[in-house]
Amino acid sequence: GALLVNERIDREELCGALSPCSISFEIVVENPLELYSGTVEIQDINDNDPVFPSSQARLEISESVAAGARFPLESAQDPDVGINSLQTYQLSANPNFVLDVQTRVDGSKYAELVLEKELDREEQRELNLVLTALDGGSPPRSAHVQIHIDVVDANDNAPVFNQSTYKASVRENTPGGTLVARISAYDLDDGPNGDIVYSFSSHTPAKVRELFALDSATGELRVKGQLDYEETKLYEIYLQAKDKGAVPGVAHCKVLVEVVDVNDNAPEVTVTSVYSPVPEDAAPGTVVALLSVTDLDSHDNGQDSYDVYVLENNMPGIPILNVSATDPDLGHNAHLSYTLLQGDSTVGHLFSINRENGTLYLLTSLDHEDQVEFNMMVQVQDGGFPPLATNVSVSVYVTDLNDNAPTVLYPHPNSTATNTDVVAPGTPAGHMVTKVVAVDADAGYNAWISYTLLQATDPSLFSVGLHSGEILTARQLREDDAPQHTLVILLKDHGEPVLSTSATVSISVAEMVKEVLTDLTDVAPANDPRKHVTFYLILAVILVSAAFFLTMLSVGIFKCYKWRQSKELFNSSRSTTYRTPGPFHHIDAVRGGFTPPNFYHQVYLTTDSRQSDLLCKKPFTSSPLGSRQSTIRNGEPGLYHQIVGTASRLPTPAE
Repeated sequence: GALLVNERIDREELCGALSPCSISFEIVVENPLELYSGTVEIQDINDNDPVFPSSQARLEISESVAAGARFPLESAQDPDVGINSLQTYQLSANPNFVLDVQTRVDGSKYAELVLEKELDREEQRELNLVLTALDGGSPPRSAHVQIHIDVVDANDNAPVFNQSTYKASVRENTPGGTLVARISAYDLDDGPNGDIVYSFSSHTPAKVRELFALDSATGELRVKGQLDYEETKLYEIYLQAKDKGAVPGVAHCKVLVEVVDVNDNAPEVTVTSVYSPVPEDAAPGTVVALLSVTDLDSHDNGQDSYDVYVLENNMPGIPILNVSATDPDLGHNAHLSYTLLQGDSTVGHLFSINRENGTLYLLTSLDHEDQVEFNMMVQVQDGGFPPLATNVSVSVYVTDLNDNAPTVLYPHPNSTATNTDVVAPGTPAGHMVTKVVAVDADAGYNAWISYTLLQATDPSLFSVGLHSGEILTARQLREDDAPQHTLVILLKDHGEPVLSTSATVSISVAEMVKEVLTDLTDVAPANDPRKHVTFYLILAVILVSAAFFLTMLSVGIFKCYKWRQSKELFNSSRSTTYRTPGPFHHIDAVRGGFTPPNFYHQVYLTTDSRQSDLLCKKPFTSSPLGSRQSTIRNGEPGLYHQIVGTASRLPTPAE
């Protein structure tokens, strides 16, 4: 079962620029019959140097070109992928040019010369630079190209494109010669200096030149080769317009061509293994064949489900999807009807489907902030008997529009009271005084809020964080600064169009809060209904506190009185002589819960005596304690009375 390498593996030969690179295989195991699928990923190593198309490059640049002009350079190619692919470029030191390395949509790098200091032909007629391409290996591999720049005079005006980026979409089965896009540039010069020639930029990949053709006179970009969505979904094509002057002016633009998938790949059914013949007594569940089905197409062409994206605030009644199905039967058996199965109660009110052609309509306007996603099922049924049906799932996603302005949470815009933040004199620069808090009901980029200081009493004193809304001191506060400051903060989102709102913040420069409260008396509202509520609350707290104090005082006096009364009674009882016990009162200690049943005794006390003899009887149940009590009872009377007398004291009324 070991999988071995049979011959040397070259990832670039197998997969080219495709990453990750993998080889799939299948293994059949018998007894029991099972199918296993496996994939071997071929990892890249840094075994290729970057390569430039040529060892030298020549540029002609006019001395009248202003600083900031950009000049594309030949791109190096590195068949490695990932970190081992081409990562950056470096330019030799020079006083006029810097290098700007940019990244294409597919992640590849290309370099442009940026003129940092204007050229002077009388001072220097030519420049020789070295461009180095480096990959990300360890150690990195590199390639070099010599760049020779001729500084010459040029016409005064270079061509200008009417837009810097063009976008187009084309189906992958579009035949050759089909128009994809038409680029246009103009030149204010006359004669040959104003005649424009269109061409591919120097760093356009060779694959793009094989698939697309550009008319040098009209700027028409047409399909030349066979497009394949499964190979490349988006092409980023760089074009240039050059006039016919002695030193031609050049302009550059970019064309983004999106390849639209068509259903040009039938599902592939692979029968991996067949168990035949099948015995007539084979048990249910016996494996007969192993099948796998794949489809190379994407999205709707490769799935029996649909995902539809609809902008919010749409027009009611618009069609959003056409569900199509086929039936290989004939006549009435092939007549299809479409029905919308309601996934929830809202689907029937919002969507409708044409029973004959499967067109799904949106009946009302949707709101992204209300609901983002709707899920439903569409059933396709033929007209045969019995009818056969298939279900397909449809998901409708509501995309966001910038239809909500930022909402200020603090300071509250509708508050009648004035919220003033306090900062002391001498506060250093960078101190956060307060913060404007806001939210935006939109989503994504439409909900990003930026804060700017629109108006201030002293613009030099405070600043606001662009993305945080924090209001900071821009410098140290001084004693001579104004005591009151009003700031107007502008809040803008990043949607299209931009929506905004404003917030007003009051800041007081004071040493103590008391000073601020004194200043605020001038701006406090005359009739605040909440002040009456506060008065009644304070009055209620005072009354409850007074009642509690009086109650506790009364309880204390009562307790003190009872204690003094019990103390006088105790002193008087101790001063009296021992009297003959009066009428006896029988106390059942067992029923009172004070003594366990096996230590039951009878106690006889006088009603007017604080101390009395205790007469104990033997317990009903014999125990060591009971025997000791009997021994004490039969012993010396003095000892007995001393023990009993000590234990016979009753609690006082106060206790």
